[in-house]
Amino acid sequence: MTISPNPALGQAVKAADRAHVFHSWSAQSLIDPLAVAGAEGSYFWDFEGKRYLDFSSQLVNTNIGHQHPKVVAAIQEQAAKLCTFAPAFAIESRSEAARLIAERTPGDLDKIFFTNGGAEANENAIRMARLHTGRQKVLSTYRSYHGATANAIALTGDPRRWPNETGVSGVVHFWGPYPYRSNFHAENEAQECERALAHLEDTIAFEGPQTVAAIILETVVGTAGILIPPTGYLAGVREICDRYGIVFILDEVMAGFGRTGEWFAADHWGVTPDLLTFAKGVNSGYVPLGGVAISGEIAATFAERPFPGGLTYSGHPLACASAVATINAMAEEGIVENAKHVGETVIGPELRAMAERHPSIGEVRGLGVFWAVELVKNRETREPLTPYNAAGAANAPMAELAAECKKRGLWPFTNMNRFHVVPPCNVTEAEAKEGLAVLDEVLTLTDRHTA
Repeated sequence: MTISPNPALGQAVKAADRAHVFHSWSAQSLIDPLAVAGAEGSYFWDFEGKRYLDFSSQLVNTNIGHQHPKVVAAIQEQAAKLCTFAPAFAIESRSEAARLIAERTPGDLDKIFFTNGGAEANENAIRMARLHTGRQKVLSTYRSYHGATANAIALTGDPRRWPNETGVSGVVHFWGPYPYRSNFHAENEAQECERALAHLEDTIAFEGPQTVAAIILETVVGTAGILIPPTGYLAGVREICDRYGIVFILDEVMAGFGRTGEWFAADHWGVTPDLLTFAKGVNSGYVPLGGVAISGEIAATFAERPFPGGLTYSGHPLACASAVATINAMAEEGIVENAKHVGETVIGPELRAMAERHPSIGEVRGLGVFWAVELVKNRETREPLTPYNAAGAANAPMAELAAECKKRGLWPFTNMNRFHVVPPCNVTEAEAKEGLAVLDEVLTLTDRHTA
């Protein structure tokens, strides 16, 4: 990669951003966005020429890294051929993207409804479930994130929901499994699974099974903690849904397309939902794209009944061409297998070794290139390093960790009292070790906050 510093251009980019760009999830006068000059593979750099190893995959979406040449070429070729066309037509890139996705989804999820991203995928999955069942309520867990559109943010279980909810969404939240911080006083994973399923059954009973259209879960909870479901939990939810005629939706927006070392996280447990939502890794975010993979039974509901939903850019040709190129590149280059290998042989072992050295590490958990390290003040009490949803001075230890990583050329993903290790799925062993070495060094500073 060639890096040519251009500080003057960087200053101009930054000035225009600060004058005119309104940033998401931010107090506008309190942020200081980095002006980015370029990116390649697992790295990006600023206009000063400083390079960063991207351990965040941006928003956990650049699964094949930055500027993959095969995907860039596919976008260029599609732009020269057909830039855009309405969703009502059959076009080559859209048909092929749908075929390739359907080949990889579990079970009979063979119909694909395209959206512009993950939030819209969840919006439309909920719409399908409600129309299919004739019911209104949707159950989701407290520790979850499903997007920022109206229904998706109501489904969300983290604090981003609070300023957005109306209280009339028809959404009911329940506790999902989290063995390290069990809400069920479980002593092991088997107990956690059993009690979490019992809690879900109780919730359904008191809400009225005949009123519940769907249960939506992140197969592996992403931003809210990279929580791996205990063995048997997803199968248990599947059985409960079957018993009560409830649509089972798996949100694989973050976990899908290689992130956990399988094409879809559901493959780890052999569970097939009725609807599966995706985005992010389907084309590494090169062009906005998401979608819903639909079972035969639900697709049949709309065989002669119009589906009352759609988007101008559904199945956009450029986005679909980038998805085709991404999926083919992942298959040809063994990128899903690489994610599994690096997770099993480098990231997992290195993080567990770090936990032996650093008293600030409470727990390490993950699959593939999808890992969380939970930081604590005290290992015995498991008190979080920072309080839930901390801001300002209360969040200082995590802010320090992030700042020190950036100083050393590592771009981290932090959330509450955790840092997530989520590099691209084609990260090399050497790159993974480089980033982990920086984290190991920075955690020495974090250890000062432990008791």
